[in-house]
Amino acid sequence: MGFTDTRFNVNLSILFTELSLLERPAAARAAGFTAVELWWPWVDAPVPEASELAALRDALNDAGVRLVGLNFYAGQLPGPDRGALSVPGAESDKFRANVPVAIEFATSLGCTTFNALYGNRVEGVAAADQDALALENLTFAARAVGEVGGTLLIEALNAPESPKCPIVSAPKAIEIVDAVNAATGLGNAKFLMDLYHLSMNGEDLDEVIDRYTDKTAHVQIADNPGRGAPGTGSLDFTALLDRLKKNGYSGWIGLEYKPGDAPSASAFEWLPAPLRAATS
Repeated sequence: MGFTDTRFNVNLSILFTELSLLERPAAARAAGFTAVELWWPWVDAPVPEASELAALRDALNDAGVRLVGLNFYAGQLPGPDRGALSVPGAESDKFRANVPVAIEFATSLGCTTFNALYGNRVEGVAAADQDALALENLTFAARAVGEVGGTLLIEALNAPESPKCPIVSAPKAIEIVDAVNAATGLGNAKFLMDLYHLSMNGEDLDEVIDRYTDKTAHVQIADNPGRGAPGTGSLDFTALLDRLKKNGYSGWIGLEYKPGDAPSASAFEWLPAPLRAATS
């Protein structure tokens, strides 16, 4: 099968970061891509100024790229915070405040897919209390997303790079997906299958794909080791993406890798230019 019928999008929060936020959509389009995703761009502002939201919306529209995924507020990302929704106090409050803002912004661009990152374990708070808060906030977000016919993604990170994050395996992420769906009855919580994070955790990627494709609504890729472009590490993405297709996955493949020392525009040589523009 190869990559010929695969829909790729670029994560503008890890690629093209040598440019300003508002320059990145046009740069992605110049590299041949028509779809992008983003972590929440304002790490210190879960509710940014309306002018900032409008400027990013205009940059995406002017570039002619489609927003297909957006993270809810997750603190300093990349960085040590790695999520907010299970952290009591200000961070959890910021997550809740961000949910309607992020939904309004994304849906104005036709995007209804949202990633909600769990938070790190914090000192002085029982893990069970953090998990209860997380379920409460994820249920809140799933219901809000459900009002626009959207999908809430739950992602597993990796233990070596995020040792304080409790969601560091596919089975654990699926456990949370199932708990959110049981709490809401909506069925709109799904798995974000990040093959880099799962590989870093030492999981059998073939087994993960076979077991969980039916609960997966988004896939992200980066090679391992190094979190670089496909071909810089040891993962066989032709085989992995073929396996996803054979298991019924037809959604987006998010390119969430580091470009290395060269400009981001040069980090796509592995993917022929005609295959970068999504046709649907």
